[in-house]
Parts: sequence; C-alpha cells; structure tokens
Amino acid sequence: MSPSRRARAIARAGAVAVLTALVGALLPAGAAHAEDRTVQGGRLDWGIKSSFQSYVTGPIAQGSSTLRGGAATVGGSQFRFHSAKGSYDPDGGAFNAGFSGGVHFLGHKKGGSYELDLTISRPTVKISGGSGTLYADMVSKEKGTGKVTSNAQVPLASLGMSGIDMKGGSGPIALNNLPATLTSQGAEAFAGYYAAGTELDRVSLSTDLTAKSGSGKPAKKPAQKPSESEKSEKSEKSGKKTKAGRIEDAAVDWGVRRTFREYVTGSIAKGEWKMSAGAQDGGALFRFPQGEGTYDKKKQTLDADFAGAVRFTGEHGLDLALSKVAVEVKDGKGTLFANVDSKASKGDKGVTLKRASLVTFAAKELKPEDGLVSLAEVPSKLTADGAKAFGGMYKAGSAMDPLSLAVALDADAKLPALPDLGSSASPTPQAKKAGPNAEPKTENAADSIGIGVGVVVLLAAAVTFAVVRKKRAAAGASGAPGAPGSDS
Repeated sequence: MSPSRRARAIARAGAVAVLTALVGALLPAGAAHAEDRTVQGGRLDWGIKSSFQSYVTGPIAQGSSTLRGGAATVGGSQFRFHSAKGSYDPDGGAFNAGFSGGVHFLGHKKGGSYELDLTISRPTVKISGGSGTLYADMVSKEKGTGKVTSNAQVPLASLGMSGIDMKGGSGPIALNNLPATLTSQGAEAFAGYYAAGTELDRVSLSTDLTAKSGSGKPAKKPAQKPSESEKSEKSEKSGKKTKAGRIEDAAVDWGVRRTFREYVTGSIAKGEWKMSAGAQDGGALFRFPQGEGTYDKKKQTLDADFAGAVRFTGEHGLDLALSKVAVEVKDGKGTLFANVDSKASKGDKGVTLKRASLVTFAAKELKPEDGLVSLAEVPSKLTADGAKAFGGMYKAGSAMDPLSLAVALDADAKLPALPDLGSSASPTPQAKKAGPNAEPKTENAADSIGIGVGVVVLLAAAVTFAVVRKKRAAAGASGAPGAPGSDS
C-alpha cells in the first residue's frame, strides 16, 4: 500500500473511532433504559360472566353473590377489585398487577349446603410479549361430584391485547374492555360450568405507578397533610402511655347495604352519595374514623363515637343522611347507632331519629393483638329502628353489609388501610387503545440523539477536511496535484 493510501486509511479509521466514541458519549443514559416502576394503587373492574351472575341469582339456582375483602360493585354487573400491587417495565412493556378482594357465589341449596359454591379472589393481570393472562385464587365445588378444590393463582382467562402497545408508560396505566377467554385450567377450576374457550366478561383496569428508586413522584395525588392541631394532638398522644380503658384511635367500616348502593347509583334513583365531616369512601364501604371512647378488656365492653357522615340523594325523593355514628359492645353483641335524617317527599313524611340503633352484629371476642382490637367483616342485621330509617325499604332482621371495627389501644398501633382505588377510580376507565396513557417523564432521547449526531457529523467532516487538506498540501509540494493512483 502506498504511503498516501496508508495515510487515508488511517484517517478514515480515526474518523470512525471518533464518530463511535462521540455517539456513545452523547447518547443520554435515560434513552438506553427507562427505570422500572412499581405498581401501587388501582382497581380492576370485571363481571366475570354476566350470564353466570344471572343464573346464580335466578329462579333455577336461587342463590346469591357476596363480596369479600373490600371488593365492591360498579355499574350493573361488574365487581371492583382494589389496591393493586406489582411491577412494570417501560422498556419491554412487561406488566404485573395483583388486586385484593373477592366474590363468593352460592346456589342450588339442598339442606344446609349448596351444590354451587364458587369463590374467585385476588385477580392478577400479567402482560408480557404482547399477550396477557388474568390469574385468580379459586375455591370451587365441582358440578355433579361435589368435590371441593382450592387453587392459588389459576390462569383463569386469556386477555386480548391486539393493537395495544405497553411500552413507554409512566402512569397511570389504564386498559379498558380487554376481551377475556376462559382457559383450560380456568374451565377446570370453574367447576365445569363452562368449557375452555368460552368468552367471559371484558376486563378494565387502572393502576398508579411510582419509581422504584423513590426518585419519581407517584402518579396519584399526595395525601392531604394534617393540620397543625392534628399534628399537635398526635404528638401529645404519642408521648403518653396507654391508659386503662382508653381508646387512642378507632374506625368502623360499613357499606350500609350493597343493593342499596346499587339502587342509589342505578337507573332508577340515578343518584349519588357524598361523604363529609371526615368520613371516607372505600368503594364497597364507608369509613367513619377518629373514634373516641372506652374499652374494658375484662368486661369485654366497648363504647365509641366516630366522626363522619354520608348522604344519599337521588330521584324519586331519595335523600337520606347518616351521621354521628357510634358503636356499643356488651355481652357479646354489638350495635351500630347513628343520627338519621330522611327528607320528606311525596307520600313520605320523612324520618328524623337521634342515636337510632341501625344494625346489630356478633362481637363475642374483643381481644387485643399488638395494641389493636378488631372485628373483620362480621355479618350485620337491620333493627326495627333501622327499618324506619330506610322508610320500610328493608324489614327488621334483613341482612345488611358486613361491618369491620378496629380499635387502637396503643398510640403506635395502626388501623387497617382503606382499599386503594388509585388516582383514576372512575366507574368506567377512560383508557387509550395504545395502552399506557402517558409518555415517559425522562429526558427527550430523540432530541438528544439528534443534537449528538449533528455534532458528530460536523466533527467527522472536520476530520475528513483536515486529511484531504494535508494530502493536497503534500501533493502540491511535489508539483503533481491529482497524481495517478490517488482517490481525490
């Protein structure tokens, strides 16, 4: 190889090396890998199979469905599962979200048992490589044989993901009306009521995301900061020893009655409910917090008053408010009281009651554990005063929603958390077909690449210009510009 060709080859190799080094240096790290995120908060809405619900509660099976673990209902035939937890990879689009709550179906009662007995709980959605699957814990009694099986996280349904790009989201993630098809394992766990390939109800979900490193901000709104008076009160409490019989904090959770909530928001009443005075909406239940009162471990008695109010309004004269909730426990029996204010309407004089006993419930054991006395989802029954409060809509003795009670005897004891429905807890998720509905909150990689490549091109041109100029200078010194064998 001639000296001139050798020089040009060396120059080209140098230019390529410079180009490669500059591209590597100028590309931002964020463009190469978006940070994995944690799924924290959200809900999944799914009717499982509407025709199955109708069959269970219809004239043949004459059964029912009951909610468990904070699950709720939304719309005409959907169950709402809550408190999503899991992970999400923005680069690959892998998504894993597990939800809390369950629903228990019973039907075909014979004697003291039911031939149809099915529980579906803790649904989990996993998406990877363009395919999705819904898993769930299932306990079922096999049709015909009566054999009871219990399986954790059964791959229950395949989810249709056509046209959905799961990559590049930063939260919240919302997926709406995903087609669901029963799998072979799901058909087996479904006690033989449906064959594999059966179309199930569509699935909708919405979840919040937070950065795993903690550097990213949650997609959901931050919790409201306590007032100075609340801070002072909490500080005062934490500095004291637990006094005998004293309640440090308490909360009672009660959803009134599932069918009543569905009536309020349904096509007849077309109404709503509103919380006030500190009451909180947990989807399937209302929390009345800030309990104050006394507890006697030896006598197994409790007397507590709670903050908060809920008001139901709607068409056809619906206007019912419950406030000043209180709970008393004595001799293994609990009673929930409340002030009742029902406005008068056509053909109805209205009802006003002070400290009316609304429901009763069993409370045989109130034993403290880690400074907390609790009852979880105990059945409740309507009293005679309760029947008056609802204007005769339900008879005394009617089953109302389960009741949960948590009483902190120690300032450090924590009350159970409410269901976390996430920042997008609308009855109908508003999702974009493209999947995750937000772009990554990172540096704009495309802009960085464009600027970087532009700089590299200029530098490479400068290197080439310098090489050509040097070669021409050498050729000029010998008096032979464009000598044979040159590439110029």
